[in-house]
Amino acid sequence: MLHTLIYILSLTITIRSLSLLQIVPRNVVRTLTVDNGAQWGDWHFPDFCAEGSFAVGYNQKIEPNQHSGDDTSLNAILLQCESVNGSLFGGQVRSGEGSYGDWTGWSGCNKQAGTHDFLTSFSLQVEPKQGDIHDDTAANYVKFMCRDFKSDIHQYELVYPPGHGNWGEYGGWSESCPVNSAICGIQTRVEEPQCDKDDTSLNDVKFFCC
Repeated sequence: MLHTLIYILSLTITIRSLSLLQIVPRNVVRTLTVDNGAQWGDWHFPDFCAEGSFAVGYNQKIEPNQHSGDDTSLNAILLQCESVNGSLFGGQVRSGEGSYGDWTGWSGCNKQAGTHDFLTSFSLQVEPKQGDIHDDTAANYVKFMCRDFKSDIHQYELVYPPGHGNWGEYGGWSESCPVNSAICGIQTRVEEPQCDKDDTSLNDVKFFCC
């Protein structure tokens, strides 16, 4: 009986370890978070750039102002990944995705001769809770800092027009990825459609540095 219990426990640990390896296939050196994310919905599985590649730009899925209807604003974030020297495409990655709105366009870090910059920190625009009788939208927009992979000297803000959503305010910046690392993965907290109730879609996000 004891041997059976040990075997089952060992098998359970092995399965959980394999599942974790599938979820986190990269060597994560820092997890980036902000303190103003909203509280509705569930965290979805993270998604990562291909090995050896990092995020160079992003796209947002946003529902426009519904006026008298139910607003959700930001529904998803999509990252585009490339290798450090820019020669290899590392895929497009996203975590959970809300049901509303459209992809609004790409914005990417600078690419110049001899330089190749990556996303290294972020700030999230979030509308605070509006109370039981008002329309909540939660996260509205996201912006990033770009930086050279191997140096933290030249850091600059990346956000595409108009630079903000319709509701809420930006919070503080997250930590930055260490030198010789950049954002390589994403995990989002998304509320599923609420039928005739108040929808908020994307509420919060984490990014991973590799």
